[in-house]
Amino acid sequence: MNSLELAGVGMTSQRTRERLISRLTEQGISNQQVLDVIRNTPRHIFLDEALSHKAYEDTALPIGFSQTLSQPYIVAKMTEILLSAGPLKKVLEIGTGSGYQATILAQLVTEIYTVERIEPLLIKAKEKFRKLRLTNINANLSDGSFGWEKESPYNGIITTAAPQSLPMGLVEQLAPDGILVIPLGGDGSQELTVVRRMGNSLKFDQEVIEKVNFVPLLSGLSRQYL
Repeated sequence: MNSLELAGVGMTSQRTRERLISRLTEQGISNQQVLDVIRNTPRHIFLDEALSHKAYEDTALPIGFSQTLSQPYIVAKMTEILLSAGPLKKVLEIGTGSGYQATILAQLVTEIYTVERIEPLLIKAKEKFRKLRLTNINANLSDGSFGWEKESPYNGIITTAAPQSLPMGLVEQLAPDGILVIPLGGDGSQELTVVRRMGNSLKFDQEVIEKVNFVPLLSGLSRQYL
């Protein structure tokens, strides 16, 4: 991937990225590290070329297989909340998708573990990680409902698809004082929720942040290509 492709031109240029950062700031995103990483990350490379001109609009965009590239505001908000727990060494992402969220996180935490149930999406995402020379992302084809127990515990967990209710299997993979950022609920009634483990105990604090709209968290693996 050459420097021109990464930098973008026209509707994917630095000027359009700056407009996006202005909108995120207006919507209340205040973590400067998060804003800087989003500004410098080429979101357009995570989309098909036909949609790349929309990459720096604050909207979710399709990536195939009934999945979406999350709205930049939501990516920024969830990342900002995750980092509110302090410096994070080890983070688990449920739902690799295009790889964009993992790419943002990889520049802000020590190590990322990410799982995806749709093999073609995972293959494309891993290709992006290689091209961007991100060596701290560990990606695996597996059912995200179960997390990645072998590599637990995690200081933070982020879920980019919504289960109907809180998956206790994920909560149990949090390290002491760990934080889980997750959308919960069915269509039309999802809430972005933060779960914090209280020290080394099995007690957890739960807080609703705002209404959101995510694809549902599904079980099972899919190796089907379009």
